[in-house]
Amino acid sequence: MKKILALLLALCMVFALAACGSSASSAPAAEEAPAEEAAPAAEEAPAAEEAPAEEPAEEPAEAAGMSVAMITDYGDITDQSFNQTTYEACKEYCEANGIDFTYFKPASDSDEDRVSMIETAIDQDYNVIVMPGYAFAAAIAATVNEYEDVDFIALDVSEYDLTSAGLEEIPANLYSAVYQEELCGYMAGFAAVKLGYTKLGFLGGMAVPAVIRYGYGFVQGVDAAAAELGADVSVNYAYGNQFYGDADITAAMDTWYADGVEVVFACGGGIYTSVAEAAAKVDGKVIGVDVDQAGIIDGTYGEGMTVTSAMKGLAATVKTMLTAVQAGEFEGGKVENLGLVSENPEENYVQIPIASTQFDDNFSEADYEALVAAMFGGEITVSNDIDAAVTDFATVITVNDLGNIK
Repeated sequence: MKKILALLLALCMVFALAACGSSASSAPAAEEAPAEEAAPAAEEAPAAEEAPAEEPAEEPAEAAGMSVAMITDYGDITDQSFNQTTYEACKEYCEANGIDFTYFKPASDSDEDRVSMIETAIDQDYNVIVMPGYAFAAAIAATVNEYEDVDFIALDVSEYDLTSAGLEEIPANLYSAVYQEELCGYMAGFAAVKLGYTKLGFLGGMAVPAVIRYGYGFVQGVDAAAAELGADVSVNYAYGNQFYGDADITAAMDTWYADGVEVVFACGGGIYTSVAEAAAKVDGKVIGVDVDQAGIIDGTYGEGMTVTSAMKGLAATVKTMLTAVQAGEFEGGKVENLGLVSENPEENYVQIPIASTQFDDNFSEADYEALVAAMFGGEITVSNDIDAAVTDFATVITVNDLGNIK
């Protein structure tokens, strides 16, 4: 009997130990499953915390809510000139960087409507305002000091324009770029004569400083190339008194081309349309302005019509300034005069386009590069004295100053 009781007691102890063993092994397993699932989360948590530290946490406060509005001047965003280039540069940058962007077009060509559009943009929480053209001077003067938390970026608005509009000093939230148009005007004029054209024309939009600098530089470049070649060269020089083409301007250009003018530098927004219309009738040539206009002129009026274009770096300026705003490094309080910064033509704020200029053996891409190097190095100097007469820059060529043709 004792043996039976001993055996029963031993069996009970075995079962008890087995039960305890089963319970012990199951409990850790139940705790480990969440631990295994939680482990990756624990490992991922620092990574999730590190990403904001690298980007949003270090992003400047003003960039976090950055939104950009462009206001058009006389024209619209399809003008193939100032407005379109500025619009496309803003749009491209903002889309690439996930920044809210739009544009506003004033109801008319008036300071009141430009002010209205600036205020509308700010009311809609746009805190970076981009404005192309000297016509914005009065609107800037009327608004920039009222909205100190808004960054104003102006293209081609000079300090003279701003002070004449009543702005006593350039505030810290305003940056404006002006350009040395006389330099790219010189390049275009020099190239045209070297390429074999001896009867040229310059048609400016309005006689404002930027257009005058373009024209005076153009005449100086024509004069230098003519002197180098010993060529007999003439230039018809006039202003259309407007920044758009019409029947009257086209009629005047018809007369120029009929009288033997071979190529006209159309310098003033949409006024190129009248020049190109007249040129198309006689297989004439055109020089574009501000941007590379070969695409629109050749595509609309005739292949090969555009000899070259005198360009300034509107898009490059927009990209530089929006980058600065986004990085929290916006430096306002100044008007910056942009021109040559390198011997490399494509690194400069003023240039002619390598892709579309009609280079040949008489004036090659290498010749253009040498010209830019000489200008950058100071071997060639170009006057920007807009108080001089255009004929003052003609030492070997004939300049027919026709004043305003309308």
